Amino acid sequence: MRSFSIKSFGCRTNQAEAFQWAERFQSHGILLEEDSYQSDIVIINSCTITQRADADVRNFVRKISRRNPKARIIVTGCFAERDPLLFMNDPKVWKVFLNNEKDDLQREVIESFGKNKPVKHRPFRSRAPVKIQDGCDFKCTFCIIPKVRGKSRSESREKITDRVRGLVRKGYKEIVLTGIHLCLYGRDLEPESSLQELLSELVTIKDLKYIRLSSLDPRFLDKEFIDFITSNEKICSHFHFSLQHTSGRIIEKMGRKISSEKYREVLEYTRERSLDASLGADIIVGFPGESGKDFDHLYAFLEKSPLTYFHVFSYSPRPGTAAAGLKGVDSKTEKERSALLRELSRRKNLEFRKRFENAVLDGVVIKEKEKNLHVLTPNYLKVVVPDSGCRRSSLVRVRITGVKNQINEGMIF
Repeated sequence: MRSFSIKSFGCRTNQAEAFQWAERFQSHGILLEEDSYQSDIVIINSCTITQRADADVRNFVRKISRRNPKARIIVTGCFAERDPLLFMNDPKVWKVFLNNEKDDLQREVIESFGKNKPVKHRPFRSRAPVKIQDGCDFKCTFCIIPKVRGKSRSESREKITDRVRGLVRKGYKEIVLTGIHLCLYGRDLEPESSLQELLSELVTIKDLKYIRLSSLDPRFLDKEFIDFITSNEKICSHFHFSLQHTSGRIIEKMGRKISSEKYREVLEYTRERSLDASLGADIIVGFPGESGKDFDHLYAFLEKSPLTYFHVFSYSPRPGTAAAGLKGVDSKTEKERSALLRELSRRKNLEFRKRFENAVLDGVVIKEKEKNLHVLTPNYLKVVVPDSGCRRSSLVRVRITGVKNQINEGMIF
């Protein structure tokens, strides 16, 4: 019997696609193998958002071909879309599928390796990511994603609701809604819908405990929507925003069409409505033309903001984007600025987590490792507790007994 593994790079949308493929392949008799160095088929769902992402994908292909030379390697995703010939001409790669050929990928794997009888299902993840939208209608000057993913396309509310119900029946307690631009959900549907309308349906599903949202665009967040997502107990109190920068001059050069004051209003209102929420953001450092004054504005904004963490990315020029030909900040300055923001993020996050020392919180078991369980709370606290026999996806209640620089320690309560 053949086995498969899937390695996803980049965004949660890739993870949601991989999750769905894993379910389908197992239903056709192909075994899930978590170790890519042991599986017969290795599917790589690639990312191309930065030069580092490209390098990670190429390195992984080389590692698989060296350590698992008999594996059939399939490459798909955004890097394959941007430069398909690179992989088509690579003798280590069996097949390449563009983003719009991912249904063909599934059929190819099932026809070549599948059997009619399903195998015992092994969960691909402890929480169920569900892709509700793909593509983006905007043209931020740094971003390659609209070129490789296309325009925004939404799944129907009926299809999403049916899928979530099915996942709940399988025992999943938390779903994670994903999309390339989640806030565009429903605008292309007939009749038109919205993310809030979809959420209004999903929260009524019996036995669904938590709904977690992936990245939200502050340009589309008004008080009504924030009131809704912060007042429903099923929607996790963890909100991640695509900020990128806060200097008005850099925001304009990025083509973002928003002010730092709007950012501030959204963040502060979200914190006002949800005092214990984890608030995160994506930040780009070193965009072409970023001056010391621009960076000082960014640092001061983040320091004073209610954000509890941020993901810091060094600017990476992407071929075919409007900013690709512009001269960026020198690498030494870029590294120094990135380090400053990452240290600020660590400090703010530690301060936030210390607020919950001795608190009792609900959560979902997301990992079993070395006689410990890793539990994720609705407000995005990862707590390591002694193994009590609970399995992945189980609902538990934990008391946080210690907060350290990197981890939170606790006990099943």
